[in-house]
Amino acid sequence: MCQTRLFLILPFFLWLSLAHAQDITIGAVAMDAPVEMIKRMTPLAEYLAQKTGYAVQFRPAPTLNSAVEDLGKDAVQIAYMTPAAYIAAHEKYQAVPLVSPLTHGKSTFNLVVVVQKNSPVKKLEELKGKRFAFGDPKALLQPAVLLEAGMKVQDFSDVAYLKHYDNIAKAVLLGDFDGGIMKDTVYEKFASQGLRVVYTSPPLASYVFVAGSKLNAVTQEKLKEAFMALNRPSPETLSILKSLDQGYSGFQLSSDQDYDQERKLINSVKK
Repeated sequence: MCQTRLFLILPFFLWLSLAHAQDITIGAVAMDAPVEMIKRMTPLAEYLAQKTGYAVQFRPAPTLNSAVEDLGKDAVQIAYMTPAAYIAAHEKYQAVPLVSPLTHGKSTFNLVVVVQKNSPVKKLEELKGKRFAFGDPKALLQPAVLLEAGMKVQDFSDVAYLKHYDNIAKAVLLGDFDGGIMKDTVYEKFASQGLRVVYTSPPLASYVFVAGSKLNAVTQEKLKEAFMALNRPSPETLSILKSLDQGYSGFQLSSDQDYDQERKLINSVKK
């Protein structure tokens, strides 16, 4: 009888041990240079480790596509992704959305087209025949937003893909490009240096923290709880949120359906 009980109890304690020893690596789309992404993501990784008891580390990805592949191959277990990256990861690897950040209390963000403050360009269509900067070539939401507004990539005289939004902002400020597209909070960061918005997209579903298909449901729930706890105001939670993005004010639970509008936009430039 004792032997039978022992065989029943041992697997339970083995499961507890494995659950506690869970290692989690967070990935992210390359929204900034790797060294800057490490600075931005490390406070969150340390917080999640403290809150969940898991060993949590951050691994930057050089491109949008590599971030998707890292998640699909389980090199990272969760990832911070743009809507376009999430949609690609969901379609190819059945990635699951966990939570999405709130920007100034809103569940959406905007892409904005910017020019130098003293540029003669006043409207988006006035950038036809001029030089334009995009981010990652796989960030299909950027050309999709422009297409919905009546502008094709082919309308520009020259385009370049500068990877990171900060690079776009700096290139426009230097005059290397007549215009560029970026996330609203990146514009807020550089506006005082001499940028001006000539077009703002309709509201878009927020960036999202995504789980790979191999991450078990128990761990997913534990991570969701930790993220949602950041909604409780304190100097610590505020510091973590602002490190991630200066406009972030909390998190909300997210679902795949939240990104249906973005799917339609992206499909328009895939044709």
